[in-house]
Amino acid sequence: MRVETRKAADGDVRARLDPGLGAAEVRRDGAELRVGAPELPGHDGLRAAAAHAARSLRRDGGAIAWSATTADEVRAIVEGTAYGAYDAGLYKERYDARAELTLALDAPAELQELAARQEVVVRHLDATRNLANRPPNDLTAEALAEHARGLAGGHLTVEAHGRDWIHERGMGGLAAVAAGSGREPQLIVMRHEPPGARGDVMLGLVGKAVTFDSGGISLKKALRMQDMKGDMSGGAAVIEATAAIAELGLPLRVLTVVAATENVQGDAAYRPGDILRISNGKTIEIINTDAEGRLILADALHYARSNGATHIADFATLTGAMVRALGDLYAGWFCNDETFAGAVDRASERSGDLAWRFPLHPRYRRYIDSDFADMKNASDLGEGSAILAAELLREFAGDGPWAHFDVAPAYIERRRPDYALDQGGTGYGVRLIVELAEELL
Repeated sequence: MRVETRKAADGDVRARLDPGLGAAEVRRDGAELRVGAPELPGHDGLRAAAAHAARSLRRDGGAIAWSATTADEVRAIVEGTAYGAYDAGLYKERYDARAELTLALDAPAELQELAARQEVVVRHLDATRNLANRPPNDLTAEALAEHARGLAGGHLTVEAHGRDWIHERGMGGLAAVAAGSGREPQLIVMRHEPPGARGDVMLGLVGKAVTFDSGGISLKKALRMQDMKGDMSGGAAVIEATAAIAELGLPLRVLTVVAATENVQGDAAYRPGDILRISNGKTIEIINTDAEGRLILADALHYARSNGATHIADFATLTGAMVRALGDLYAGWFCNDETFAGAVDRASERSGDLAWRFPLHPRYRRYIDSDFADMKNASDLGEGSAILAAELLREFAGDGPWAHFDVAPAYIERRRPDYALDQGGTGYGVRLIVELAEELL
């Protein structure tokens, strides 16, 4: 999708929100689209309407014209049009021949800079969705690292490290999860060091990128296992959000660390009962090999804090418990610092990436106590699973503000009208991270 800030011209299809139409109804009258959308809080209705309109034109392409008078309307129209214009059929025969859709946005001059900014954000959001929708035989950890390296330039540098380097640094969590796969794991490190940035703040972004998760020896059920290609959505979001921050020229230092691997069975796969030593020296007893995300994040979190991150936010499709708690609409998040939590709240509200805060409390720590190691990676009680994962991660986040996002909406299995999407990656987190970076300036 391309955004042009101009008034409608001959040949453009004009679109408008019609509250009298149904939630997914689109009517075309000559050169005008009238789009219905549910009565949603804020500008979610307009975002959904823009998505419906774009989806109805996606096959034929062309230009669709909207008018906006406020910043919230600009955000909703640009984002919604991008959602609707997106095509998840990356591997279909005629994908490269698809028509282009242009958004002609009639907005006051003072909002045109925002429209250009949001075009950058949604371009990286679409790239995040492409990564999540690529199959695991194509998007390996090495392929993800290669994609990240392709984003380097200007003040953004990218490096990636393989199995030997991971072992040499004592990253026992990432090394163990990767041991069952013959494919090379990667620790991807991105650094944005712009001139004029605040010297006392470095945002650490940490992402889980399990490019396929079978559950390991604690095997998942076969039903919907194909969706486990999306278990790298948190890692994809932080990679593309970092690139967006760099492209927008935000004067904020950023250190992004993504732990990437498969979690599969093999003769060297880690087992329930194993005890792993993480790079900060703490040990974890393995109860369930399908609780692998927290293990690779533990090493990535310690690396980010040890290399100068003052504020850390990690993003991961971490627990089925969060999916059951919040469905595909909100992400659950945890935070150890109230000032940082306020920044997260504002970023979530402004971005449209909805997030609901969950509690951290030291009394939950006893759930992961182990008789044999410093902690265990799962509880056998089935209680508070998402909170227990967060409590484990807190052991590796170090001193300083930290937020953990358990991002259930990053990969969805049923249609959402605001995404105009039936299933697949949503790009959740990219918008939120860019807004969070703005909050820290």
